[in-house]
Amino acid sequence: MNSKEVDTTRRRRFDRVVSIYYKDMYRYAAWLCRDPSVAEVVVQESMLRAWKALDSLRDDGAAKHWLLTIVRRENGRYFAGAKPEMLDIDDLTPRQNEMISTTDDPDLEEMRQAIYTLEDDYREPLVLQVLMGYSTEEIAAMLGIKRGAVLTRLYRARRKLKETIYEAAAA
Repeated sequence: MNSKEVDTTRRRRFDRVVSIYYKDMYRYAAWLCRDPSVAEVVVQESMLRAWKALDSLRDDGAAKHWLLTIVRRENGRYFAGAKPEMLDIDDLTPRQNEMISTTDDPDLEEMRQAIYTLEDDYREPLVLQVLMGYSTEEIAAMLGIKRGAVLTRLYRARRKLKETIYEAAAA
């Protein structure tokens, strides 16, 4: 193959992989940083890194994990040395509210608010498991921690969610 054919083949592969997982990349970035505009920046930078490293993806079946790992690392780069601005759930713009809510179900909204109150160490594995469908082993590999640590964080995240929702119901 000549270089033009190689570039075309590479571009098609990239387009195919990214088109399948773009929404997952954005949703994950939005949950990590809690800001739609920052999530867009993180995903765009992640796509650039993915393009540059596409040859390192040996199996397209592993693309989702590969892309979400890039998003996670890019999110870390974005916030390196800077404390992320915290958003008050009650003061979301219509666009931000639309991003996190597709229904007017008050129970679902209460759960989202409770998830946003979790510390990052607890929220991230919970989102990876519940929303993204990753196994405990996959989460451990992505976060660079042991399986037992993932299980502990998931347990604590669920316990904190129950406490938060119980307190809200009692109020």
